[in-house]
Amino acid sequence: MLKLIELSGSPFQIGQALGRFGAEAAHSYLIESPSWDSVMAWRGSAAAKAMADLTERYFPEVRQELLGLADGLQLPPDDVFLWNCRGDLWSMAPDGCTTVQLPLTGGPRITHNEDGDPGFHGHCGIGLFAPDNGPGFASFIYPASIPGHTFAVTQAGLAMTVNNLRSRQVAIGLPRMVLTRALLNQSSIQDALGVLRGMSRAGGFHLSLAQRGRTELYSVEFNAMGVSAQAVQRAALHANHVIHAGMAGFPQVVTESSRHRQQHGEMLLDGLHTDPLAVLANQSDREFPIYRDAPRDSDNENTMATADIHVGPDRVDWQVYERPGQAARFTLADAALA
Repeated sequence: MLKLIELSGSPFQIGQALGRFGAEAAHSYLIESPSWDSVMAWRGSAAAKAMADLTERYFPEVRQELLGLADGLQLPPDDVFLWNCRGDLWSMAPDGCTTVQLPLTGGPRITHNEDGDPGFHGHCGIGLFAPDNGPGFASFIYPASIPGHTFAVTQAGLAMTVNNLRSRQVAIGLPRMVLTRALLNQSSIQDALGVLRGMSRAGGFHLSLAQRGRTELYSVEFNAMGVSAQAVQRAALHANHVIHAGMAGFPQVVTESSRHRQQHGEMLLDGLHTDPLAVLANQSDREFPIYRDAPRDSDNENTMATADIHVGPDRVDWQVYERPGQAARFTLADAALA
């Protein structure tokens, strides 16, 4: 069952609270997992040091949050930092996700399956964040990770969902999870895009971005080589691989699950009248379903939660579901429980 946690204070204190939240799962599962071993192969590397230095230089508050996270987890700070760089260093990190984007007249609707490591089932939650310096926000949280790489809504009315991109071409730059954490501090979509375009980037993500009081809905793909932001004009779906024409030439890993979810999801969409929750609950492709709960999923990913976010003129109303067909586990308005 998804948990609810309230976090406040300095960046270090917020990181500490996140660490305490995830400590049990980190010690009982994560540090013994093949995923952890794959990322820890980069201990002491020049790439790891360069990313840490860039984080300290440009986003010292995020660096403090990471240090607090390590303290709360009771794990070495360099190891925790590396884990939060996993998608920059390793193209097969267990982070998936599928998102339906609907540009509706009354305001955008973003509906998102958060897919992650099945070993974290029962250890995830929704964090309600009230930083001393910076806007409040609510975000899905995983053990041992900073917020911002899943789905979130901020006090400024920004709604963001995040899909993994498995880029084969990375560079020395800011870790993608540091960048998306920094986006939660921005006051507008344009400010968020400015951060992405203005910084060197190591790895990449796909983002859906919308904001309270605005009708625009953006699909954003970024990696070390570029940033592509497109206004969504009709019902669309993204299943964690690059699909923008301007980004298509960059090398990436497209798993069979990602390919099938993209193709099947696009087939299921029917203009603006399709129920996005039904699309994201679909399991008719038994081998590569959109909603993933198989113990032996082909990418070792399961759907941990589904967020249904309605971005209106005055506020953002959203629900978080644990399983299709069940009542919402949490109902929120903007960055707080409704």
